[in-house]
This record gives sequence, structure tokens and C-alpha cells, in this order.
Amino acid sequence: MAKLKLNIPVKKGDRLELDVETLASSGDGLCRYEGYTLFTPGGLPGDKIVGKVVKTTPRFGVMKMFKVIEFSKDRVDPPCPVFFKCGGCKFQDLAYEKQLQFKIQIIKDSLKRIAHIEPPENIEVIAADSQYQYRNKGSFAVQGNTGKPLIGFYAESSHDVADSATCDILLPAINNTKEWLRQLLEKHEISIYHERSHQGLLRGLIIRHSLSTGETLVGMVTNKGRFPRGFLADLTQEKNLKKLGIVGLIQNINSQNTNVIMGSENKVLWGKNRYTENLGGLTFHLSLGSFFQIHSKQAEKLYTLIDQWTEAAGDRTLVDAYSGSGGIALWLAKQGRSVIGIEKFEPAMEDARQSAKSNGLSNCQFLTGAVEEHVSKIALDKTVHTFIMDPPRKGISEAVIQTLLQAQPKQIIYISCNPATLARDLERLDGYKIQDIRVIDMFPQTQHIETAVRLTHRPTASGRGILP
Repeated sequence: MAKLKLNIPVKKGDRLELDVETLASSGDGLCRYEGYTLFTPGGLPGDKIVGKVVKTTPRFGVMKMFKVIEFSKDRVDPPCPVFFKCGGCKFQDLAYEKQLQFKIQIIKDSLKRIAHIEPPENIEVIAADSQYQYRNKGSFAVQGNTGKPLIGFYAESSHDVADSATCDILLPAINNTKEWLRQLLEKHEISIYHERSHQGLLRGLIIRHSLSTGETLVGMVTNKGRFPRGFLADLTQEKNLKKLGIVGLIQNINSQNTNVIMGSENKVLWGKNRYTENLGGLTFHLSLGSFFQIHSKQAEKLYTLIDQWTEAAGDRTLVDAYSGSGGIALWLAKQGRSVIGIEKFEPAMEDARQSAKSNGLSNCQFLTGAVEEHVSKIALDKTVHTFIMDPPRKGISEAVIQTLLQAQPKQIIYISCNPATLARDLERLDGYKIQDIRVIDMFPQTQHIETAVRLTHRPTASGRGILP
């Protein structure tokens, strides 16, 4: 049987003049030509653009934008000098109010299309007061030649570094520390890792900083090898470390031929292996690779919301699954709740235990291991009132879903950074109804979306609709 010929109205190389109609979940502009969808990176709704088709598939194409003939009324001037090259931010050129509207619409579309849930007309968004200079962690790729490193984030749709002295969404102390390191790397001609040959020493930089404590933790990700003595001598000069608030310098060794950023071995070159962050009267001890919310001020708003949503638990137990460094668990324990945190990354659990001890919190415990390993045992305990799920982007496994359905906790709070897997998992939580949804803008100037959903169990109900 002959294959059906697909009627794709464009071909690679075609130049088209089109209107950008809306934004895709990726943050790319969407144009249509004779009903055919064309993703257009850099396009904003309301733009009239000229572009060239660079890719076609049966369902969609991709167009490279060459010129904007008419600009969207929602366009603003991006402050970053490499914005149009760097792939770190999508929305510095989009008015903040429109960024928030985009994020709400993506959640609504995901609920309707994936979870088959009719979304509420109004979803509350918790906007960020700090829309720039907020990010408390920078993970930089390093490329280039010895003595001339390129340090920054990858350019749009590539594996090439967009070198820049500053990043406008990072805390200024992180930019300052990166540029100090750049100067030392150039001075001592530190060799740069090359992916193809698997040769060279320095692969990347990780810099974490707390605005509240002024402390900075520096990680240098390397191939196997040692830094020269002269470089280490300059690196550990006390006056510079004090000026930048650096409390620890760590060499993270990653000798694997992989695009995973960090390796499993840490070597402390100077100082401590943790820095401290203060939030709402709590002190958090954080190591180089452990998870903590990237926007500290927004994290405080999120934790306060979860506290409000769990007030009815009384003295019953709360479970903080995928606990990271224990941020949610410690916050709730400070309010007098009994909390169990679960996290498979051992250094993060060590952070959480140290934080609990330094804050005098004895009403929380932390279990190291996969959520699948512990949650089935904990679920048998009928004193558990709420399961708080804050999984990675891939969402919750089927085993955890089935355990929750069997245990039937009174309440599930789902924190998500991926609308697609959030909607998928909500559809699978049969018998639970959405009580409340909030979008917390944890990532201003980017297309990334943080959502908090409160679900309550309805024993006699089937389905996953919105509670009246």
C-alpha cells in the first residue's frame, strides 16, 4: 500500500511574512500558515515578522525569525546585552503582566488538554516583587581555550556558551564572584575541558549565594586533575574571599563523558562545604548540589501558603516527599507540625538534619531514599493527614500514585515546575478534587512555571474536577 503524501504547505528555506498569534508552552511564538503551525523562537503575540522555515514535521514546523516588521505592544527593552543570543531567559522582552498571563494560560491549557479538567476561570498568581537579581544559584558552562574561557549559559537551541560578564536575573554577588574567578582562570591559564576530546580540566562553575546572610559557596566542576599551586594561592587570598562573602571553595570532580553537570566526588579546597540561608527566622544549611528554591523571597511566599493549607492537620503527621534540603518540612516544623521528609540525595538529607538541629526542631525526621521506598510504609500510618509532593520535572511515578490512592490521605498538596506532568498526575489521582490552585512566579523573565495545587479526598466521588 502506497504511503499517503502529507500536505505540508511549506518547505525548508521558504521565507514567509506572518503574524505571531500566541505563545507555545516553550515560550516560543506560534504562527500559522494555511493552518500549519510554525514555532518561531523570539516572536511575541502581536508581532508581524519575516522568517525562514528551518524545519518541517507532519505536525509542525520551525521558523527562524529574521526581522520584525511590526512590534507587539507588549514588547519591552531587555536589559541583558546577550538576551537575543542566550537561552537562559525567554521573556526579558515581554511585559511582566503578560508573562504572568502566559503562565496562567499554560496551566489552564494543560488541565483541560491533558487532565481533562475544566480549569477555574480565575487562577490566582503570586507575583514576584523581585523580577530581576533574584536567582540565588548560578550554574555556568565553561568553554573556550586555555587562558580565554567563555563563561555563561548555552545559546538558544545550541551547546555553545553565550559568554557574558553579567546575568540580570542572578544576585549581583554571583556575577561578581564569577568575574573574579574568570580573572584568575585567565591569569593562571587554567585548561578548559573539551567535550569531544574529553581533555582539559575545568568543566563548569556553580555559585550559590544568600542575600540574607551574605554567604557564598563556590563549586568548580572539573575533569580528573589538580589546580596549579599558584592558582590555589590566589584563589584562597583572605581579603578577596571576605569581600565576596565566600565561605567555601569546592572542587567537584566529574570525569564522566556526560552532559550531567556534577559528579559524585567533592573536594573542599578551602573553608566549609555548606553555606547558610535565612528565611522567615529559620537558618538553612545548604551544600553545593542540594535542592533549594531558586527565588528565596518567593520560596517564603510558597511555604507560607503551604502552612495555611495544612492548618487543619492539627497534631496529625505531614509528609514532605521529594524534600530536597528540607525547606518545606523545616518551615512547617517551625509552626509546631509533625513532619516526615523523604529525599534520595543523601547530602540534601544531611543538610536538612543539620538545619533541624541548629534551629532546635525535634518534631521533624528525615528519611534518605527514594519516595517509592518509604511512602508505602508511611502511608499505612493513619495519623498522616497530608502528603506534600514536590517532585522533579518528570513528576510522580505510578507506584507512588497507587500508594496514595490506597492510603487515601485527607489531603495532597502537589508542587510542580512542569505543567504537563502536573496535569498527567492530577488525572491519575482519581477520587481527589482540586480545592485550590496557585501559580507562584518563581522564575520571572523565563517560561518556567511553579504551581501549587491543593487536593482533598472525596470518598464517594469519582473524577478530578474543581470543587465549587
